[in-house]
Amino acid sequence: MKFNNLHSCHLGPEISPEQFIPEHFFLFLLKGSMTSYDGYKHYNMKPGDYCIARKNHLVRYTKYKDEGQFEKVIIAFDEIFLKKFLERHPYHAEPTDHKDSFLFIEEDKLINNFVQSLEPYYNGTEKLDDIFVDIKREELLMILLKNNPDLKNIFFNFNIPHKIDLEKFMNHNYKFNISMERFAFMTGRSLSTFKREFKAIFNTSPGKWLMNRRLQEAHFLLNRENKKPTDIYIDLGFEDLSHFSYVFKKEFGISPSELKNVKKVDSKLI
Repeated sequence: MKFNNLHSCHLGPEISPEQFIPEHFFLFLLKGSMTSYDGYKHYNMKPGDYCIARKNHLVRYTKYKDEGQFEKVIIAFDEIFLKKFLERHPYHAEPTDHKDSFLFIEEDKLINNFVQSLEPYYNGTEKLDDIFVDIKREELLMILLKNNPDLKNIFFNFNIPHKIDLEKFMNHNYKFNISMERFAFMTGRSLSTFKREFKAIFNTSPGKWLMNRRLQEAHFLLNRENKKPTDIYIDLGFEDLSHFSYVFKKEFGISPSELKNVKKVDSKLI
C-alpha cells in the first residue's frame, strides 16, 4: 500500500510516552522504521508491518525517520473500551504463557482494507468524531479476533501483575525510565509495600539504588567497553545528556567526556 501526504493517526486514549505500555494498542507503520527492546528481546518494524503492543510491559523504542518522516497508525484498546466490547460480544479469556511484548500480525486482506479505510483520516482530509472512533476500534478488534481467536486471551485478561521476585526484577529492569509507582505495580505490590521490601533487600531507597546502579553501569561501559556518553545515557534511563553528565561527575569526580579523554591518553601511553 502506498499513501501520500502522510500523517500519524491515533484512535483512542493517548499512549504514555514513558517506557511502559499501560494499554494494548495496534500499531501499523506507514513510514520510517523502529526497533524496540523489552529487556529480553529486540523487535524490528518496517513500513507495512502490523503488531499488537501488549499492556503492562516495559519497552524502549528507537525510531528511524525516512526522508525526515516517521508516520504510524496507533489504535488503543484500553480496558474501559474492551469491557464494553465484551458486553456486546462475549468472549472467555483463558490463561496464556505468551510473554512477548509485541505480537506481529500477518498481512491480511481484511486488515489491509481496514487500514485503507483510515487513509482520509491520516492524510488530513477528514476528522473522526468520538463515536466513529469507537466504531472503527470495534471493527478492527473484531477483525483481529476473527483472524486469530487466541488474541482473546491477551485482550480480555484484566488481571493485575502478581507478586514476583523483587530483587531479580529490579536487577534486570533498572535501565527502564519509569516511575516508582510503575515498578511497584509490575512487581505486584502497592507503592508502600514496594518501598518497604526494597529497603529490606537493598538497604537503601529505590531512587538512590536506581541512580547508583545506572551510574555504575555507565562507568563500566565508558571505561571498559569504550562507549560514548551519547550512546548510553538514554539506554540507562537518563532523560537528557546534561543531567547524566552532572550526576556522573557528582558521583565519580569526573565527567563522562573527561573519562573518555583519560582513556584515550592512557591507551596512547601503553
